Amino acid sequence: MDVQAYLKRIEYRGPLDLNIATLRQLQFTHLLRVPFENLSIHAHEPIVLNDTALFEKIVTRRRGGFCYELNGLFAALLRELGFKVDMLSAQVAGNQNEFSRDFDHMTLMVALNKGQWLADVGFGDSFIEPLPLAVNTEHLQRENRYRIVGDNQQRLVLERASKNEAWESQYRFSLKPYQYPDYAEMCTYHQTSPDSHFTQQRICSRLTPSGRISLSDMRFITTEDGVRTERPVKDEREYAEMLRDRFGIVM
Repeated sequence: MDVQAYLKRIEYRGPLDLNIATLRQLQFTHLLRVPFENLSIHAHEPIVLNDTALFEKIVTRRRGGFCYELNGLFAALLRELGFKVDMLSAQVAGNQNEFSRDFDHMTLMVALNKGQWLADVGFGDSFIEPLPLAVNTEHLQRENRYRIVGDNQQRLVLERASKNEAWESQYRFSLKPYQYPDYAEMCTYHQTSPDSHFTQQRICSRLTPSGRISLSDMRFITTEDGVRTERPVKDEREYAEMLRDRFGIVM
């Protein structure tokens, strides 16, 4: 892997020491520069889960991706830098607090001298810095609180709460490591099934220094300092212009 090209892609210019400070900055800058998007699915571009194909897409062609792509390649970068990182299987929480199937989401565990950390650059609007794998400890990031709790299935659950609201599950996971082929079935499902939310609408979203910007089908959504605004995108030409100007993507 061309590490310097990857670091240039995410505009990372900080130190590369193997510590939590470096990991925090790598995750944060990655979220700022590489969008969470499913545009390949709607352009009928097959998603190939290997480091070479993902590097060509995300670094060379300056695209984004969804969880298997973004976290898969981020894990490869971390390994190249000398971090010990494992890819984990996660089940995403639904509206009734039920959970999806295994391998519905890929998240990452990074081991450092002072413990293990949950890292994730592929879950859209979620935690922006790694979380320590410590149960029942709250962490404030911008306007949200996060914590990891145990469940009766001997798994860990990532939960989030906005200001004065109740805790809501985001996903649950085990600490067993996996490889790309283990995610292949669910990756195919999300590219092809009419039941997958990824086939139902286009999404392109990235973190900003004070919030987030998103294209959700033909709506442009901006969140700045916790204040959300939304406006329609008038046609496909404006959509393409916004992809280029706001997300750096040319399809």
